[in-house]
Amino acid sequence: MNPMFIDLHCDTLLTMQQEGCTLENAPGHISLEKLTNGGAMLQCFAAFIPSHDCAELYHIRENTWDFFLRQAALFEEMAGMYPDRLAPVRSTADIERNRREGRVSALLTVEDGACIEGRMERLQTMYDLGVRLITLTWNYENCLGYPNSPDPALHKKGLKDFGFEALSEMERLGIAVDVSHLSEGGFRDVAQESKKPFIASHSCARALCDHSRNLTDEQLRALGDAGGVCGVNFYSRFLRENAGHTENADILRHVQYIADRAGIEAVALGSDFDGITCTLEMRDYSGLPQLAEQIADRFGTDAAEKICCRNALRVFADVIG
Repeated sequence: MNPMFIDLHCDTLLTMQQEGCTLENAPGHISLEKLTNGGAMLQCFAAFIPSHDCAELYHIRENTWDFFLRQAALFEEMAGMYPDRLAPVRSTADIERNRREGRVSALLTVEDGACIEGRMERLQTMYDLGVRLITLTWNYENCLGYPNSPDPALHKKGLKDFGFEALSEMERLGIAVDVSHLSEGGFRDVAQESKKPFIASHSCARALCDHSRNLTDEQLRALGDAGGVCGVNFYSRFLRENAGHTENADILRHVQYIADRAGIEAVALGSDFDGITCTLEMRDYSGLPQLAEQIADRFGTDAAEKICCRNALRVFADVIG
């Protein structure tokens, strides 16, 4: 098996900004060489939007919109540095063309719609800058809705009125709706109101690891029924309670569980590389082929290809065109 991968979420842009490095010499889970050697078809690069105490942690002084624009500019700069090896994409046709030409595709996404700040016209600007997926919330309330919470009452809060309007506009434009980090109430609203498949870009199964970031069986079934995908997160504490190290077996356990509840077509990969602090059996992106072989051993080659890339590619074809 010579797998190719679509990874729905990483925080490498923030690492590059904080470390002052390029993708070529990035010190974390992802670098240009690791993507190339690991068999990357498409890497989704999240423009993570720090706010509240997180902004203070990263010593960020500008407002969320200006920070997004800086991240988008960094993505554009990164994507233009290696034209023979990596190229930005805005459609599935771009992804297919890059695959044929032997280049890794890079897609700009946003983690936390806080930067929209209740201004609908910003969605058009984000689309024009190449954004094709937005994680509606991170760990704080924003103009769209509420994040996951260990408090059951807070976890039931749904989308705000502007969140419903933004959901409709994102689907009109061709921006995938991402429910990772979202409250259960917000997830319910997306599942009921969305007309297109939606995505949980980096989440796991709550029945296997009881964390409010993970998805319940009901949510997994709703995601599968909508034709969406769940990108299995590689963070040890979302895979196994109180774990500090991720074994491939932990990931396989969640892949199996999600496939059993939502269908094999609903399983994808959402590593959260460069946003997770645990150690991993695979070490970094270059270890993904080993995981793919283990997935193939359990599910067969065809199913492994679906999980590694084809399921996510199908959803992007349905949503972004």
